[in-house]
Amino acid sequence: MLRPFLPSRDYSLSQRFYKDLGFSVEGGAGNVAVMTDGACSFLLQDFYVKDLAENLMVQLVVSDLDAWWRERDPASVAVKFGSRQPVAPAMQPWGRKVGFIHDPCGVLWHVTEA
Repeated sequence: MLRPFLPSRDYSLSQRFYKDLGFSVEGGAGNVAVMTDGACSFLLQDFYVKDLAENLMVQLVVSDLDAWWRERDPASVAVKFGSRQPVAPAMQPWGRKVGFIHDPCGVLWHVTEA
């Protein structure tokens, strides 16, 4: 298992953002929360460096991208939390269907299908 540490500019806001995308807090202490969605998880930390956050990308692989996107509604979540509007799933030149989501501090998520 690989679990990256992701930064947050506003720790509480980021937790709420990820909860609205379907993650739950499954543990942690102090300035780190374990965010989990099924078999996927990451460590959200109360730590922020602009250059790091805005150059960090993670990939989330789901079994049905279109269903995940409909159920999680990243566009509504982005509006609610003031983050950049997501880019809806589309076939990319490298041969994968991918949707793109920015979290509130600028981390770019590539959501793709297994």
